[in-house]
Amino acid sequence: MNTAAPYEPSAEKPSYPLVTALTAVRKTRQMTQAELANQAGLSRMTVQRLESNGLDPRLSTLQEMARVLEQELVVIPAHLHEAFSAWLAERLDT
Repeated sequence: MNTAAPYEPSAEKPSYPLVTALTAVRKTRQMTQAELANQAGLSRMTVQRLESNGLDPRLSTLQEMARVLEQELVVIPAHLHEAFSAWLAERLDT
């Protein structure tokens, strides 16, 4: 007799800020998930699952999506994040 509780996925899905940002760019450009997927060499289902937080993104997938959307992924050291954010806000205000 199996007494293990049935698997229930967590209601809380992890959020991926890079995916959220890339999704916003895609929507701003009025590009469909299918168009992005086709140009990035992905399946539409992969893009849909990434955007709904149903898939843990691979860096190579994010890089390819960013390339298609003419974006650049950048790594900022944690100790410089506050200074970079202030610098960027200053540049965006001008």
